[in-house]
Amino acid sequence: MDQVELGRRLRSRRAALGRTVASVAMEAGLSVPYVANLENGRGNPTVAVLDRLADALGTRLVIALADPTADPAIAALPPSLVNFSQSRRFRREVGRLAALLEEDHRTVRAMLVDALTAVGGVLQRDLGEAGWQRLLDAVVLILGHPSE
Repeated sequence: MDQVELGRRLRSRRAALGRTVASVAMEAGLSVPYVANLENGRGNPTVAVLDRLADALGTRLVIALADPTADPAIAALPPSLVNFSQSRRFRREVGRLAALLEEDHRTVRAMLVDALTAVGGVLQRDLGEAGWQRLLDAVVLILGHPSE
């Protein structure tokens, strides 16, 4: 992917979330001009920077070495799940589970988003915020109270 395409994807994701460049930059620990330059197709970010931006944008960085003639289809998260994953409640549950499981927040966040995405995909419909909340409750109940 070239720098212009990367910039388009960053801007598109940020805009879909209704976020400002400043809010994304702050959450990723980057400067506003740096993020703006990346969105404008300028700069050469490191993998670590891209990972921080992906986390701030409620997604994850995926690096693949693929056949250059292939056109891989990348499944997007449902917009309602993206919004829900940015909510205070979701972040609070990530923190609680991270402490309980003795894992870092990013790992737990990715695990929860993957689990919610998988169940939503099986149901083949957008659950909406209330549905994601109920599903999160079930996952937290299972992870927080393992059978012995």
